Amino acid sequence: MRRETHTREWNEVKTNDSWAIFKIMGEFVSGYEKMSKIGPCVSIFGSARTKPDNKYYLLAEKIAKKITESGYGVITGGGPGIMEAGNKGAHLAGGTSVGLNIYLPFEQQDNPYIDSDKSLDFDYFFVRKVMFVKYSQGFVVMPGGFGTLDELFEAITLIQTKKIDAFPIILVGTEFWGGLIDWIRATIQDKFGNISEGDIDLLNLVDTEDEVLHILDEFYGEYNLSPNF
Repeated sequence: MRRETHTREWNEVKTNDSWAIFKIMGEFVSGYEKMSKIGPCVSIFGSARTKPDNKYYLLAEKIAKKITESGYGVITGGGPGIMEAGNKGAHLAGGTSVGLNIYLPFEQQDNPYIDSDKSLDFDYFFVRKVMFVKYSQGFVVMPGGFGTLDELFEAITLIQTKKIDAFPIILVGTEFWGGLIDWIRATIQDKFGNISEGDIDLLNLVDTEDEVLHILDEFYGEYNLSPNF
């Protein structure tokens, strides 16, 4: 009897998993249809916990303004903190402000600076990450936590393995990212040989909005803007 109960429960799980495929497909289709219309954008990542008076919130806002004034739109995760700062900068500059929101219990709420027709909601982190990568012409990565690191290393891995075309990955804040860069170079690259020498060059480390824009303009002076995969 016990085995029959476990078998029935397992079959119910498998059935639910099969139906979930259609929900996942729906998120991809909806995302592709909306995102394909927005034009070239740069994604800004960073901590949702960053307060409006924090220097990196203020810097993210400046970066977003600068990016928007140069003809790019801005994509964020749609929540508070650095995400809000990115959308705010784009909004104040009169540019495209996109929010890719994720449903998180008791945590994330849409910030008020997202364009009303460019706010997308996702249940699945992996679908949301595909939208970030496919429709971004660059990643600007501010100080953040595990989610920020996840998005950063996902992009590096896809570029390193040539699953997508290269695009600028810009880390903002030497005091925050400098130690990570040193560790990657000294430990992962030099000591253990787990990456090639050129892989570290995928990352750009800067401290100002002008440096961010210089890297974007320099890169796209040589390459065409296009979806990444």
